[in-house]
Amino acid sequence: MTVEARPPDTTAPADRTGADPAPPGPLLSVRDLTMTFPGRRSASGRRGAPVRAVDGISFDLAAGETLGLVGESGCGKSTTGRMLVRLLEPTAGAVTFDGRDITRLPQGRLRPLRRHLQMVFQDPHSSLNPRQTVARIISDPLLVQGWPAADARRRAAELMDLVGLIPEHIDRYPHEFSGGQAQRIGIARSLATSPRLIVADEPVSALDVSVQAQIVNLMERLRRELGLAYVFIAHDLSVVKRVSDRVAVMYLGRIVEIGEKHALYGNPQHPYTRALLSAVPLPDPAAERRRERIVLLGDPPSPAAPPPGCTFHPRCPKAQELCRTERPLLRIAASREVACHFPGD
Repeated sequence: MTVEARPPDTTAPADRTGADPAPPGPLLSVRDLTMTFPGRRSASGRRGAPVRAVDGISFDLAAGETLGLVGESGCGKSTTGRMLVRLLEPTAGAVTFDGRDITRLPQGRLRPLRRHLQMVFQDPHSSLNPRQTVARIISDPLLVQGWPAADARRRAAELMDLVGLIPEHIDRYPHEFSGGQAQRIGIARSLATSPRLIVADEPVSALDVSVQAQIVNLMERLRRELGLAYVFIAHDLSVVKRVSDRVAVMYLGRIVEIGEKHALYGNPQHPYTRALLSAVPLPDPAAERRRERIVLLGDPPSPAAPPPGCTFHPRCPKAQELCRTERPLLRIAASREVACHFPGD
């Protein structure tokens, strides 16, 4: 059941902000987005080197499209997601949503646009207020947008039904639900204001495998029915392949490969992408035994002290002298963009 988030005529004017037709072009455009955190202080009070968690990434996202964002822990995926919805303020770069630069928009002018930009978090229980009922959790975004309380509660019940929960449980508390049910509550909350874009930060990684499939199926159905766009952040490449139209691979704060999923999974061009895909289990045991596993040496370098040139070169089996001195930029190779001096096999 698809229900439009339309309040009665008494709704505050802010709720109708942004109702004009969308301008041509991508729904979301990210250019040179950077996030630098100050270094930690030592026991002596000295501050360490700054940490560049995200190092100048760029991509576009069309309306109704899903972009998968993958990489090892600490590569900057979650930081990127939080910057897209302005939960973190970028150090540099620009985020343009629906033709409007929201990077430095004051909070007062950003609030009406937040109805179109929502987020689903990794740990469903920690992202829900344990002192609030489900009714209040789901309806909070509507109350902020000026909805009357009775209409917001009615909308919350509709959304519970939409995500596969029992509306009669609306006055229960989060601890009374399982992990998968709690994540459905989080998804319902993100849908309250009929957003156009949802940033999903590892939305299934804290769930059992069987429950993961249910949540992924739910998100796919909601995308089809509601015309949503997703930025789907995950480290599980199997899940990302299932839900995404395009995939961006991040390493140490940078995008090293981005392209259509079938091309990227079928013929990865960056050595890091090939290594990640070689670790994904295959359903055919015989094919799994025949496949060559690419094992990366060592751990990822510290973002506080990245190596010069290509940041992947200390772990790359193909590294040459050029890789140690010159940073590769994203360029077209085999129908996608790759940041590698020597892409391909």
